[in-house]
This record gives sequence, structure tokens and C-alpha cells, in this order.
Amino acid sequence: MFIAWGPQRILLYNDGYSAMLGPRHPAGFARPFFETWPEVIDAVGSLMDRVFAGEPVHMDDLVLTLHRNGYPEETHFAFSYTPLPDENGGVAGLFCACTETTARITTERRQVVEAKRERDRLFEMSRDLFGVATFDGYLTSINPAWSRQLGRSNEELLARPFAEIIHPDDLAATGDVVAAIMGGKAVHQFHVRLLKADGTPIAFAWSAVPEADAASGSFYTVGRDITEDLRREEVLRQGHKMEAVGQLTGGLAHDFNNLLQAAHGSLDLILRRPDDPERVARLARNGLQATERGAKLTAQLLAFSRAQKLELRPTDMTGLIAGMHEILLSSAGPLVRVAVDEVRPGLGVIADPTQLEMALLNLAINARDAMPEGGDLTIAVAERTVGADPSLKAGAYVEISVSDTGTGMPADVAARAFEPFYTTKGVGKGTGLGLSQVYAMATQAGGTARIERRLPRGTTVVMALPLVRTATEVEPVRPDQAPAAVYDTRKVLVVDDDDDVRLFLLTSLETLGFEVMAARDAEHGLAVLDGADPDLMLVDFAMPGMNGARLAEIVRTRRPDLPIIFASGYSETAAIEDAVGASAVLLRKPFGVSDLEAVLRVALKGH
Repeated sequence: MFIAWGPQRILLYNDGYSAMLGPRHPAGFARPFFETWPEVIDAVGSLMDRVFAGEPVHMDDLVLTLHRNGYPEETHFAFSYTPLPDENGGVAGLFCACTETTARITTERRQVVEAKRERDRLFEMSRDLFGVATFDGYLTSINPAWSRQLGRSNEELLARPFAEIIHPDDLAATGDVVAAIMGGKAVHQFHVRLLKADGTPIAFAWSAVPEADAASGSFYTVGRDITEDLRREEVLRQGHKMEAVGQLTGGLAHDFNNLLQAAHGSLDLILRRPDDPERVARLARNGLQATERGAKLTAQLLAFSRAQKLELRPTDMTGLIAGMHEILLSSAGPLVRVAVDEVRPGLGVIADPTQLEMALLNLAINARDAMPEGGDLTIAVAERTVGADPSLKAGAYVEISVSDTGTGMPADVAARAFEPFYTTKGVGKGTGLGLSQVYAMATQAGGTARIERRLPRGTTVVMALPLVRTATEVEPVRPDQAPAAVYDTRKVLVVDDDDDVRLFLLTSLETLGFEVMAARDAEHGLAVLDGADPDLMLVDFAMPGMNGARLAEIVRTRRPDLPIIFASGYSETAAIEDAVGASAVLLRKPFGVSDLEAVLRVALKGH
């Protein structure tokens, strides 16, 4: 503390202030203030003049350049000046209480510099993309990760509109995000792919926040490469799908043994007494029904096991649930009674059909596991209109409920049941992904999923999906009811490596009136093609050596207009479409003579 007294502002101070004076103490005591501190007259003189005029002055940070140690140094002070009145009401002097803050501010500055150095180092070294961009579409500042990740120079990235390096399919989503940021909102965890210099897309998860000064017209953004995360997620998703299929194997083995027994027994009985037409026809129908049931189960397994992107489209619930009847019975097991309520015709949802089937299968397996001693599994479908719901937009929905009479679900388990990897099953009995995938499927389709508990027994899981009206299907005319076609002038080349299947195809085509040539593999088929001049080829897809797709590519170069039908038991059609285009005609094994004739009609139409 000090006092500056009288017109000359004589300096009187305490011991605390003497330490601040340094070598100017004690000579500065009782001398005019500015003789002791001549270097601060410009900065402090006007402040003292205000105080001697009767105005108190307070400052949190006064910056002064002092020469107290023989060299100029920047110093900082927090102080208050208070006028001291004389007996006449004037001002005789001023009183100052001050604290030197030089050391604290110097430390804070050093910390800021060090923090900036660390931040700049992270900015330079980070694999994440940091940037500042303007609302008119340009990047103004980026870290080196942009160049490293995208193979583009800084100059190129800053010179061109950033829309030019965004994947075309993600431009609309980017526009929506930028509009939200312009409205003052921060947007987190949105996915936008950027294009490398060679055109390869890289998936990034982004966060973006607007600049605090709205007038700047800019925003900050950071993006993290999630390519590996997406790959792991896909591996986990596929692994869980296969786990679900694996849990079906016990029930499927039982069902397939029954189907094989029915087919084998029917054929055996036909061979024993082939001279009884009525009995042969009855046994043949029984065998056909068994193989059709087996084909449905196989088709479901192929659908569940294949990798595919989410494909939202109108999905008829009547057909979907009817098509799953066999596999739901198998997954529930022999101890569980399965009841499926009637679905009103024309009631559909917006969903990915395969993902919805997978969700229903997961729920059936969970219900089975909750009823180790057996019980009832009920699937119901109902329409519901939503008004105020925190999880759903207002509108019409279809609720698909899967109910069991099992052990029930405690509140703490129900609260976490939709979390990925959360499971109450023992080690090796579940990944904890089933219900999380049910929830993800529903929310991605614009709906939701929830759990309704009925303690002490029973649980109901409800999926709500956006409603859509579907056209009531008209029963098609069966091929065996259609007018018979005349094929006795047509030639078919059959290429299949399986002797039994080849014999079936030869016999079937000859029965339909075709002239048939056969080849045991693709190379043999090409040799026959050159001299036979067929009207159509029927080709197996999976063959040793050259597969059916490669064979079709070669045939197309020789006979571009020759119709080709592929017979395949596999679910993937990408290789076939690459060979002959999206118009490829595919006949899925197993099939009957009527199925074969129906496909032949389509393939030969116009030829």
C-alpha cells in the first residue's frame, strides 16, 4: 500500500510496497512519486489526475514497463486508487492498495503457450480431420490429416468447394447438416464419405459446431475414419446372424430328417408298387410337399446368412409371416406352442424384409430360451395410430408383438436389454447382440422397439414400424393350369456337373417336348454349343473349374442373344448379374417341373 500526498504526490509506503520497489527502496521514500517512477508518468499520471479530481479508480490488470532491475520489464498490477479528502472538502492525496500479478500472469501465459503448442502438435499429428469451413462451401483451415487420408494437397483442398470431395450419395445429408449448423445447432455423429484422389470413398463420422460469432459465417468440424469400425460392426453382425442360424441347427436337423423320411419313404413305396397309378400319385404328392417344406427352410437360412445393406421398402406382413412359419416352428422347438394371429390383408410396413425376418427369428429364439420347460409363443400384428409419443413421430404404425409365457424379465434387465453386448445368458450362449439388432432395425426403419413385462411370468417385445398399405395379392395361374405350349422344335443345352440333377433336367425337358443336349461341365458345354446351335441354355451356377457365370460371359461373346437360365441353390446373384446383367433368369433349387416350365416360358418369350 502507498499514499501519494499533496501537489507533488509525495510517496509514502509500507513494507509490502518496498519489496515491489526493488533497488529503488529506500531512496524512493518521501520523494515525489514520478521521481521514483519516471517511466510510468504517461500511463499512471492521467489516472492519478482523475483521483485528485475526486474519482476513485480501480483496475484488475494495469500493464506497466518498469526499469527497477536495470532493464525494461513488463509488469502487471491489480489496484484501486481512493481519494483522501482534506479539511476543506478537497482532495489532499490518494490511497492505493495494489497487488503485483506479474508472476501469475507470466505463468498463465506460459501455460497458454504450452497448451497451444500441445494443441498444435495434436492438430498436426492427429489422424482425425480437423477443419474450419464456411457456409458458402469452402475449407479455410485444415490439419495435415486431410492430405494424408485423402491423398490430396492442402492447396487443392482449400481451393476447391468441399462438395467436390464428398461422395455424391452423401451430398443431400451434408446439406441438411450445414443448414442445421447455420441455424446455430451443433450436430454430432453424422456419417459422410469423402473421396480420395483416386475416387476411393472413405467413411467418416463427423461432429460440427457453429462459430460463436454468427456473423463469421463459418463452423468447426472434426471427422474420424470409421472404415475399420464399420468392418468390425459388419463382422459382428454377420457373426450374430450365423450364431442365430447355429441355434437353429438342432430343430432344423429334426425337421429335415422328417422331411427326408417323408420323401424317401414315398419314393421307396412307389418303387415297390409302381403299377398302382392312384397310389403312386398320392405318394408323389406327399414327397413333393416334403421337398417344398425343405426348400422354404433352406431359402430362409440362405437369406439370413447372406451379407446385405439395409434396404427399406414396403413389406407385406401377411406374406412375410406366412413365409416364416416353418422356421419359426423350428426355432421355437418341440416344447413351445407357436400361435400366429391372423394378419389383415393389405397391412404392410416400411422395413428391410430380411432384417425384419431376422428380428422375428431373434425374438422367437429369446422366447424359447425364456421357456426351458416349454410354454406359449404368440405373434400378433395390429395397426396403431400414434399421437404424442417420445419415441415416434405422429402417424400410423404397425405393432408386431412377440409374447412368451416364460420366466419374465426383471426391471434392471429390461432397462438394459437393447444395449449391444448386454446378455444374461451364460458364456458361449449369446453375444448380447440379438435385441440390440431388433432395436436398431426398428429405429432405422423409422419406428421403435420396447419391452412390456408381465411379471412374475412372461415378456412381450413390441416392434412399431411405419404403416404402409400393400396391394392384396392375386393368386397367379399355376403353370400346370396354363395352356400347354409346344416345344418340339426347340433345343436346350443343359450344363450341370451333378449326374442326378442332369438326369432330372433331361427327363423333364424331354417330357415338355424339347430336344435336349447335355454337358457335364462348362468346358464340355462350350464344345457342344459350337455344333448344336441351341435355342436356350440351362446352366448350373456352382461347378468345379469354370463356374456358370464365367461360362455365360464366354457364351455371350459367341451368341449374344441366346437365352440363358441359371439353376442355383446359392443366395448370391452378384456374379451372375455381372456376367449377363440384371436381367439374368434365375431358377432356384430345388424346383419342380412346373417351376421349370414357367421359367422356360419367360426365357423363350420373344425368341
